Order: sequence, then C-alpha cells, then structure tokens
Amino acid sequence: MFKIKPWKELTIRDNFMFQKVLRNKRLCKRFIEKTLRIKIKRIIYLETEKTIDEKYGSKSVRIDVFVETDSGEIIDIEMQATDMLEGELPLRTRYYQALIDMAALAKGHTYMELKRSYIIFLCAFDPFDKDEKIYTFNNRCQEIDDLELGDNTTKIFLNAKGTKGEVDGELDALLKYVAGATAEGKLAQDFASEVEKVRAHKETELEYMTFAAELMREKQIGYNLGEASGE
Repeated sequence: MFKIKPWKELTIRDNFMFQKVLRNKRLCKRFIEKTLRIKIKRIIYLETEKTIDEKYGSKSVRIDVFVETDSGEIIDIEMQATDMLEGELPLRTRYYQALIDMAALAKGHTYMELKRSYIIFLCAFDPFDKDEKIYTFNNRCQEIDDLELGDNTTKIFLNAKGTKGEVDGELDALLKYVAGATAEGKLAQDFASEVEKVRAHKETELEYMTFAAELMREKQIGYNLGEASGE
C-alpha cells in the first residue's frame, strides 16, 4: 500500500534530498544570503533534521535544516513539495516558532535573550495563490502601518511557481529549478550538481532506505490503528 520512492528518483523537492544538499555549508549560506538579502560570514548547524520533542505529550516536529549565523540569527529552512489543508502551512510556522523559542528558553535564556529568527518555507506550489515569488510576514500594528511589534520573528514563503515580485536573480533561477525547469544560474546549477553528488553517495543511499523503511512502517502502523478504530 505504501511505497518507498526509488533513490535515483529523488529530487531537490524531496525533504531527505533537500536537507542533504543544504548540508553543504557553502550552498546553505548562499541560499540564506539570497533569500534574506544579507551578508553573513558563516553558519553553524544547530542540528540538521532536528526533532524538537517537547514534554507533556506535544507533537514532535522534524526540522529539515536548522542553523545559526555568525551574527546570531536563528534560521529554520523547510522544503514543502505538496500543498496542505487550507490554512495549515501558516499554522505550522506558528508551531515551529513556539517550539524553537521554548527550546531556547529551556536552556536558561531569558525572553530578552531570544534571538532574531526566520522560518523559511521553500514551496513547490503557491501557498497563498497570489502569484508572488516571495511572501514575507512580520507582526505589524493594524492601526499604524509602520509600527512593528518588534518580536524579532519573520516567516518567509518562497513560491517556485510565482511570476510577480522581485527576488535575487540567482534565487529566481533556483525557484524555477525547484519547479522542474533546467538549472540555470550559478546557484541553481550548484544545487543540481550537489543533488547528483548526494545520489552517487552509497552510504547516504543506505541511510535513505533505512529512513524510508521506518517511515513506511510508521505509516502502516497508523493505517492499521485507523482501521481498527473504524471497526
């Protein structure tokens, strides 16, 4: 009933491949710089494919790529290949933000020590159906347009299908590559090259097969429990 996608068929849109490609620190840094339009010296991987699992029975979340810049920004980068239920994706960013902040506070930080954070979703579809290449959200006062809340949080949705708005030229080419076009431009070509390097790595292929088999097992257990509950 549940099938494992063949290793050779994985693309940048598959979460496993995406997080392995962004394990290339140089590519990850360039992607962040192009998206946020900033310059950074270096990034530190806090934990790739980190699972944040808070106490008291809360939902576990697997994060694709979780990094900190040399200037202290915390950045969560996610690939979203398929659309979700209406309104679900924005609520996921809310949940991610809460868990990221709780994890920081659990380490003994105070509210005033919470760092600026960005949650970036790279979507292979238009999450808001407005045809924008990038959607950036900050908390802003409804009554006063230029008054921001100042909570240092930003949510960004990159739309691989978008045709409106301005993004960096190399990022624009990368979005087209994510949408299925031939890789053009240095950044997109480097991403495509890294995909091929990952595919050629036998140990990573074995890791994927183990991961996929476990995921399939979990889905089967959930399906069986659902059937039993229905009966």
